[in-house]
This record gives sequence, structure tokens and C-alpha cells, in this order.
Amino acid sequence: MRLLFIGPPGAGKGTQAGRVAERLGIPHISTGDLFRDNVSRGTELGKQVDEIMKRGDYVPDEITVAMLADRMAEDDARDGYILDGFPRTAAQVEALDELLGDEGLDRVALFQVDQASLAERMLGRGRADDTEETIGNRFEVYEEQTAPLIKIYEERGLVVTVDGNADVPVVTERVLAAL
Repeated sequence: MRLLFIGPPGAGKGTQAGRVAERLGIPHISTGDLFRDNVSRGTELGKQVDEIMKRGDYVPDEITVAMLADRMAEDDARDGYILDGFPRTAAQVEALDELLGDEGLDRVALFQVDQASLAERMLGRGRADDTEETIGNRFEVYEEQTAPLIKIYEERGLVVTVDGNADVPVVTERVLAAL
């Protein structure tokens, strides 16, 4: 099962992707985790990504697509995966379509959470790149670049909506039921 989890920053996509991936026996592929791994290992790519993330901006497509393609080619992703954090732009939808070919995605889970709860969640995560300024910037970028992708996937009949305003286990059951 090839899934995409989409929604605003802090909506719980990563938490739910990990839980649902475990239940389905497929990997959770998070571009954010791929970026942080490269940063923590001090790779050349990681140094570039670190500067970009500290500004709250998105990493350029060519870097993201190369990292994602490598990860999706690993053995554990053969039977499916949950993508989290990619695609975020219309250009990335095209890049993902090229990567997946005719197979495409099976389902897109859209997480809906009110913005006040989102900001509170993000500030509570304790990540160095989660400041009020970068969070505000991420919300703006999401509305401008990522929210329009929902229409693309709705037109393909792939979107299921999940109410993310609940405790983690409740949301997990909602996701599984929607898929």
C-alpha cells in the first residue's frame, strides 16, 4: 500500500505515519527525518539542509527527490510505504508521479486540525527549528504551496479526510478506518 499523509505542520502526520506503518508492516518515509539524519551525521547535504531548515524554508526539490528515491528503493519499501512531508508543491507531485510511474499512490490521508492546536503542538515538540517565527513561516508556506495539492489528489479520487483533533490512539483508529 503506497500512502501519503498530508496536512498542515504539526497535524500529527509523523506520529500517525509511524503508528499506522507499524500496524500495516510498511515503512514510514519522512523527508523531515531524512533531512535531520543527514544534518546529524554532518554530511555535505546535511549542512545545506541545516541552513535551509533553520530559516523555516523547504529544501529544494532536487535534493529532496534524490534522497526520497534512494529511500524508496530500499527492500523494506517494496510492498509499500507511508510518505510524510513529500510532496509539498505541485512540482513535487510531478516528481513523485515520475518516481512511482503507473503504480501511483493508493490513498492520501488529509489530516485536519485547528491552527491554534497546531502551533501549541509544534512549540511543545522541543525541536531547535520549532520557533514561533519558523512556525508562522511554515503555516504560510503550507497554505501557499501545499494546500493546493489536496485538490490534485481529490481529482484523482485518492483523498480521505481524518479529524486529527483527538488523542493519538483515537486518530490512529480513524486513519486505519479511513484507509
